[in-house]
Amino acid sequence: MLVLSSYYLLMNIDVLEMLARGAVLFPPFLLALCFHEFAHGWMAKKFGDDTAERMGRLTINPIAHADILGTIVLPLFGLMGGGILFGWAKPVPVDSRNLKNPKKEMFWIAFAGPLSNLLLAVIGAFVYVLSVKYVTVSFSGALFSMLQFFVVVNCMLFVFNMIPLHPLDGGKILERFIPHQLNQQLEKIQGQSMIILMVLLFLGGFKYLAMPIYGLNNLLLNFFSSII
Repeated sequence: MLVLSSYYLLMNIDVLEMLARGAVLFPPFLLALCFHEFAHGWMAKKFGDDTAERMGRLTINPIAHADILGTIVLPLFGLMGGGILFGWAKPVPVDSRNLKNPKKEMFWIAFAGPLSNLLLAVIGAFVYVLSVKYVTVSFSGALFSMLQFFVVVNCMLFVFNMIPLHPLDGGKILERFIPHQLNQQLEKIQGQSMIILMVLLFLGGFKYLAMPIYGLNNLLLNFFSSII
């Protein structure tokens, strides 16, 4: 009876730790993901396409962008389990017929997503370093972890989305610089390309993607540490 009780106590501790990890790490991920989609819609509107706004997507409200599986289930599973973080939001709709120069302007609309995450990573690194050095109020470990992860997850979204494959933003960015026929061929195989990429990442390739992610993270933190 005592052994059984101890077993359930340990199980409850593990569950509580997983829930606590999810509660700390999920909000930064959600903000980064939703801001990324908002940036696409915002840039599209600047170029004359208000499709995202008319569909209620020109917002950082998670309800407008959330995909149950990609935004909630898989990310929470990865965060609470300590595994690879993988997720997505519903793509912001863009109607290229409303653009004056579709090829050029779609480049900036696509680039706006990763750039927004780079901007958030810079802001997050600044706030984190400033807090560590100058804030006298005692921060909880959870808040520091949240700030640290906010920088990392935005670096991750920036690097991952810059991979030059469709349907990632990097594929649309690459479209600006390659012949139309070649881009059409890449778009036709985008499903297979993403499957191959995901398989490679889950089979150990993530360590190679982690190098630029943590390199950018450390660069930002070291930069602000040196000037603040």
